Amino acid sequence: MFYWVVKAILGPVLAVLWQPRAEGVENVPRRGPAIMVSNHLSFSDHFFGPLPLPRKITFLAKAEYFTGTGVKGFVSRAFFTGVGQIPIDRSGGKASEAALRTGLRVLKRGDLLGIYPEGTRSPDGRLYRGRTGVARLALEAKAPVVPMAMINLEKIMPPGRTVPKLGVRPKVVFGEPLDFSRYYGMEKDQRVLRAVTDEIMYALMELSGQEYVDRYAQSVKAELEAEAKEARREQNADDKDRRRTKRAAKKAERAERKAAKKAERAARKKGSDEDA
Repeated sequence: MFYWVVKAILGPVLAVLWQPRAEGVENVPRRGPAIMVSNHLSFSDHFFGPLPLPRKITFLAKAEYFTGTGVKGFVSRAFFTGVGQIPIDRSGGKASEAALRTGLRVLKRGDLLGIYPEGTRSPDGRLYRGRTGVARLALEAKAPVVPMAMINLEKIMPPGRTVPKLGVRPKVVFGEPLDFSRYYGMEKDQRVLRAVTDEIMYALMELSGQEYVDRYAQSVKAELEAEAKEARREQNADDKDRRRTKRAAKKAERAERKAAKKAERAARKKGSDEDA
């Protein structure tokens, strides 16, 4: 119920402020289970993706949205819980298996399940390699997969930005359902899972127009964070060197002034002695 209340309130606001566009809404089944797979550009994907649909999408959301502290943590937890989002642990292993079972329960109810196959937001607006959990879900649930491409969302709320940017018109494109029935019963074959996942990512690439990178976004994020950390370290070292150089220059300047005054006093004293 809260989901529809939030949508009824936010929908008109988002429509007025950003005038979002949607294409291919007719490709989303009106009833029955389906897996809505989306590229992940921004936190605002959670709002603009489901907006044009008459059905609720239950997303598997990262657990961090539900574990924050303070006022921000409370608001985040209340919102995501209220709109029916399900927290998942992304640490892998048993946690991944638990997330899979949770997704299967949603689909068994006949609902729409939302997934971001990249596993995290794109660090630079490009589309990254998908994780095979989405393929396992599709094959085990025997549910159609509907690609849902977000466009321009990274311009509204890029990583690190907390206030949405106006003047950007987002777009959501829903592709035709992907049928993987030819692979049913093969959900334990890693080659099949990779093939299904790659087909899903290719469909998203076609719809979104993004450049595809055959690497996991999480790895690229880690590299970028390491590079940023190293750049900060070098910057701090450079700052220290500049401060050290500046202090040395000031010290030399003081010594020079002191020597000049000493020489001046010596010259005056010599002149006085000569006069006497």
